[in-house]
Amino acid sequence: MSSSGASPDGLDGLGDFTTSNRRMVALLPGALLIGVIAALIAVALLGLIGLFTNLFYFHRVSVSFVSPAGNSLGLLAIGVPVLGGLIVGGMAKFGSERIRGHGIPEALEAILVHKSAIEPKVTVLKPVATAVSIGSGGPFGAEGPIIMTAGAFGSVFGQLVRITASERKTLLVAGAAAGMAATFNTPLAAVLLSVELLLFEWKPRSLIPVGVAVAAATVVRWQILGTGPLFPLPATGTPTALTIGSVLLLGVVAGFASALLTRAVYASEDGFRRLPIPWVWWPAIGGVAIGIGGLVQARALGVGYSSIDALLLAQLGVTVILSLLIVKAAIWTISLGSGTSGGVLAPLLMLGGALGGLFAVVLPGGSPSLFVLVGMGAMIGGTMRAPFTGVVFSLELTHDLPAILPLLVAALAADAVTVLTMKRSILTEKVARRGVHVAREYSVDPLEQIPVRDVMQRDLVTVPTDLTVDQALGASARPGLREVGIVFEDPQHRPAGFLSRSDLRAYIELGGDPGRRAVSLAPDPAIVVFAGEPTRLAAERLAQVDGMALPVYPRRGAPTPVGFVSRETPFAARVLWTEHEERRERILASPIESAWQAVRRRFSPGPPDPPGGT
Repeated sequence: MSSSGASPDGLDGLGDFTTSNRRMVALLPGALLIGVIAALIAVALLGLIGLFTNLFYFHRVSVSFVSPAGNSLGLLAIGVPVLGGLIVGGMAKFGSERIRGHGIPEALEAILVHKSAIEPKVTVLKPVATAVSIGSGGPFGAEGPIIMTAGAFGSVFGQLVRITASERKTLLVAGAAAGMAATFNTPLAAVLLSVELLLFEWKPRSLIPVGVAVAAATVVRWQILGTGPLFPLPATGTPTALTIGSVLLLGVVAGFASALLTRAVYASEDGFRRLPIPWVWWPAIGGVAIGIGGLVQARALGVGYSSIDALLLAQLGVTVILSLLIVKAAIWTISLGSGTSGGVLAPLLMLGGALGGLFAVVLPGGSPSLFVLVGMGAMIGGTMRAPFTGVVFSLELTHDLPAILPLLVAALAADAVTVLTMKRSILTEKVARRGVHVAREYSVDPLEQIPVRDVMQRDLVTVPTDLTVDQALGASARPGLREVGIVFEDPQHRPAGFLSRSDLRAYIELGGDPGRRAVSLAPDPAIVVFAGEPTRLAAERLAQVDGMALPVYPRRGAPTPVGFVSRETPFAARVLWTEHEERRERILASPIESAWQAVRRRFSPGPPDPPGGT
């Protein structure tokens, strides 16, 4: 749009986005504060996990982040995750059931069902339950609970001020993304995760506040935990065509593995639901599986950051990698199905890295470190159906920029496999089981893309302003037409109002006086629609006047309308959009086909002579 003046088509008030500058700016201070608090929550939770790990496995008071794998408890180690499960079950029973699960589905449910309102006590109970669960050997990551905890803080903050549900959602997601960024030092991946999983939109009104919170959390994290990547990795080298072929295969396999893991988690959950004992005991039963698995492969316990680092640096043998993959997958699916508290990102990193480590033995075209890294990104992309998050997350964790193309190929391949083989992801399946459908496709509203001129109705009749309701109905009757627009003109032939036959019929059906002047029922004549405007605006203005129809003018200042929109217009736009989406047609013929048709016309025999010709 030119800056020289207003658009004659009524489009001068429209822009690329529907963002309200004032409302978005008003959210920024809150987002900044939430980002700072989220970073402190993340650091505190990591310290709590270290504290409980040291208490449970080493009987000492320390917040240092250690792996349970180095414990010397022997067979007594089986009882540690059982004890942790009992504590988590009790906290869920007597505190809040919202602490169960891996965090992101609970955040999704709060956004979709509860207008982004989360109980304040979840902000305290969730991190403690997670620290107990992971500290007692639970094979989970801290990121999901941090997402839930920091998101709960954002939600509580949003409940203390007077804002809309959409703005409260922005603050919830700002806290969630900030918590993830502070945990892993992955700011861009955190923003992408919020877009791919939580925001359900790509709009500046939410994206910018979330970015502000993430930036603030990352800066605070730098001051406390440092600026380096979590898993520094030397550059894996420039990929070749052979590399791309190999990682494509790895991505496909990771996609099938993602589908298998998802089904295993919910098969485990279904199994626990069939047990004839209360759910409060389920985490303890899952703890038995964790304890036994820890005896087989201790590296599978806890968040496993040291094991992920060892995989990336190719420090583990094939036998260890295979046992790590099997044991981690088994205890993770069983314990997650039991309803304890823990995240999914770190386990998926380990499982994907282990899968890549195994394939590095047989696939050509890259180093073991590259295949481990690609397996990590592909597993996240497939299991969570967030391929861009998987790619950027893996890059920010390692700073291995040359791996960007192999990661992209593998993550998209894994995502394609799970989209084709499963209706829902590991995150949305849990929400769907609670009766809430989650749509993951983002697109511009068809009503925003279809102009009024394409769907407006054009059957108009002009009548004088002195007609009664009965007279206007009679004057506008047209055989075969269900709806007609009525333009009222004053004696100087200027438009003085607009109604549809449906408006008049509705007035009569409600007991109105048929002898009343019809033009007196017309809404504000200043509320009109322009032919070039999107259908969304027409629907909003119809709702504003709560009427059946509004006139459509070709441009600002035009003397008479050229049509009208009714309550059926948005439906007509949807029908048109469906035709665009589903009707298959070919516009051009191929050059070969065109040449063949020309040859046929050139050499085909002419029409036979008519009978009785001369």
